Amino acid sequence: MNYLAHAYLSFEQPGLLAGNMISDFVKGKKRFDYPPGIRHGITLHREIDRFTDSHPAIRDAKNIFRPAYRLYSGSLVDIINDHFLATDENEFSDESLRLFSLNTYKLLDGYAGYFPEKFGRMYPYMKTQNWLYNYRYLRGIEQSLAGVVRRSLYMTESDTAFRLFNEHYDLLRQCYRSFFPDVKKLAQQFVQQLND
Repeated sequence: MNYLAHAYLSFEQPGLLAGNMISDFVKGKKRFDYPPGIRHGITLHREIDRFTDSHPAIRDAKNIFRPAYRLYSGSLVDIINDHFLATDENEFSDESLRLFSLNTYKLLDGYAGYFPEKFGRMYPYMKTQNWLYNYRYLRGIEQSLAGVVRRSLYMTESDTAFRLFNEHYDLLRQCYRSFFPDVKKLAQQFVQQLND
């Protein structure tokens, strides 16, 4: 899952949200440098990623991109799943997504002192360009797919990814629908255990 899903699956708990959002930028034992709430968010992020990588529907979605993008197929599918979450009427309306996005940035602003350097450099762009909300739109997904390519070592173009996304839109949406209730339940159980 990508940023919108990790934010959403933090259930607006600020420390959990901060840890969930920065987890990819926290390596090894560095997670122990953070307060408990953020550490729990880092752990939740890693549980979500582990579960996502092993889910059959996600494997099916990755197979669409694997011939052209190999190991990066998972990163592309993560972004695409954020689009389907952003457009999922069971989870968001246009207005509730907009408000959720603004509230997420507000909560994260209070944790800026904990941001790893790379996330700290990226976050102002995420906020000012409102990435979380713009996953709703095809243009936002196209830009996000291009961003994966820019940050990669081996890929040179994202046009193929965006074409495959459009050509297989219905199948990819079905993969999301098969997967998301399962990962949401996993995150809810994780949070419930923290609160018990």
